[in-house]
Amino acid sequence: MEKHRIFIVEDDLKIAELLADTLRKYQYDVAIVDDFDRITEEVLDFEPHLILLDINLPSYDGYYWCRQLRQHTTCPILFISARSGEMDQVFALENGGDDFITKPFHYEIVLAKIRSHLRRSFGEYASNQSERIIKCGSLHLYVERMELHKEETIIPLQKKECSILHLLMEDEPKVVSRERLLEELWDDQSFVDENTLNVNVARVRKKLSDYDIVSQIETVRGAGYRFVLDELER
Repeated sequence: MEKHRIFIVEDDLKIAELLADTLRKYQYDVAIVDDFDRITEEVLDFEPHLILLDINLPSYDGYYWCRQLRQHTTCPILFISARSGEMDQVFALENGGDDFITKPFHYEIVLAKIRSHLRRSFGEYASNQSERIIKCGSLHLYVERMELHKEETIIPLQKKECSILHLLMEDEPKVVSRERLLEELWDDQSFVDENTLNVNVARVRKKLSDYDIVSQIETVRGAGYRFVLDELER
């Protein structure tokens, strides 16, 4: 059975090596970045299943590198940083990250999050190979491709953006509860900040707006969210 590969982008060598040693004990194949000016090239060479990415890095910060990596990979990217502000977490998610772990961290939490994201992407919870298309008016969501199509327009999606739209469009016009969204998007909700779901939904709303999608994600206070299909897109 192939080991899952994890790539660590951390400029504190002591932390990077401690993380790598811990992960190797749990049978992960681990590599640590060597040249901070060639992060993308090293990631492409290693072909990781998951990336651990610091924010404060030489030359360019982690947000920049996450954007660069998202042009080449859809694998989970988990930010690990001493920054603990709300906006740092927002920036991490908006720039393509899937999760945020604050330093100092407990290794048990890091391992739990890694397992959770790997299960979602490659394990027993991963999508099957048959192509699923969720049709909602003129909008077609290609789940395995992580693309939303509107006529000739193709909108690329990040993994969690696609998951949110999948749930909401599939159940349109019903309300999808926050609890169900949290359960579907994160295996272990005990480590998920309450604001994380709000940030991810806001990111989907912005993407719809950026591509002139008139349909909206409506917040139903005290219940959850629902996809409101506009008449123009029926």
